[in-house]
Amino acid sequence: MDVAQHHEAFIQSHLSGRTGERRARLERGHREAERLFCRQVWWPLRGNFANLHPEYEVADWRGRHFFCDFAWLTPMTKLIIEIKGFGPHVRDMDRQKYCNELNRETFLTAMGFQVISFSYDDVADRPELCITLLRMVLSRYQQDGLPTDKIDPIDKEIIRLAYRLGAVVRPIDIQRHLKINPRSATRRLIILSQQSIFHPIKSQSQQRTTRYTLDKDAFRLL
Repeated sequence: MDVAQHHEAFIQSHLSGRTGERRARLERGHREAERLFCRQVWWPLRGNFANLHPEYEVADWRGRHFFCDFAWLTPMTKLIIEIKGFGPHVRDMDRQKYCNELNRETFLTAMGFQVISFSYDDVADRPELCITLLRMVLSRYQQDGLPTDKIDPIDKEIIRLAYRLGAVVRPIDIQRHLKINPRSATRRLIILSQQSIFHPIKSQSQQRTTRYTLDKDAFRLL
């Protein structure tokens, strides 16, 4: 089967298990943006739709029900994914809708979900960017069976730290973040630079390495 057939089977499997408004919402709500996300982002990255739930129903703090575009649920993970078009989420947003949107995301966080959003434009026109960012998010849940390269979890954390610091990191940054001794932090960066994951930056005197810059393709290891 091609991706369109896998996607159709995925939706039909969820429809068959739903009744009433939950089924109607899936029939109404799973439209172009959601279909493009499944076919251009999720499938190329994951190769399956296991544990992904379209139009996922949640009851809020008032007992009112709303639906999220997708939920990825595993024994260790509760991830909400929203696809937001410019029109309904920005251009047509009034103050009350804006408040409701923020309150809903805060509530989901309080319930233990991580909430991430992609723009419709990126999903439609720049899916490779969405794949890169989503890979980085899902890399935090490698223990749930995500495909992974043979790289030490500590080294993955160093890569993530480098991204947060602007792709340049020092041994002392590693030392403070991982609570390890200076020699171990330096040794980790030397090994990663030997693997071309980081590139050493020499000091002005060119006598010693003081910083390391992250390779532009390092995200593939996450």
